[in-house]
Amino acid sequence: MSRTAKINLIINLDDDDIPTRIVWEASESSNAGSTHCQSMMLSLWDAEQKTIAAIDLWEKDTSIDDMNHYFYQAIHQMANTYLRATKNESVSKLIHKFGEKFGGTVGLASNGSAQEPARGVGLDLISLAEDNRERGA
Repeated sequence: MSRTAKINLIINLDDDDIPTRIVWEASESSNAGSTHCQSMMLSLWDAEQKTIAAIDLWEKDTSIDDMNHYFYQAIHQMANTYLRATKNESVSKLIHKFGEKFGGTVGLASNGSAQEPARGVGLDLISLAEDNRERGA
């Protein structure tokens, strides 16, 4: 049985079109109602054109320290997603290693080993799709 999942984004902008508040909600989320976030990256792959469309937003009061943490965790999340999608452990480890080097450069990681950081709470659409396929099988 198929179903539709829905994700809504609400972006408040100031007079200069700079985001002042970002809120999201998802029909498949365990969180009831809207959730505030300070920054977001949405990447959409067009397989026909072989190109990516990206929406990268952050609230104007987001600190550089918060952006450093955000990118550090996003790099590691991309490595995890890449591993689930391709089963290619060596490339996933390479991405994690880059994440640790990035973290060291911005003062978040003390060593260069590719260790996975603690997973944050969020909505992982690939895992959601895999779970749905398993339930439907």
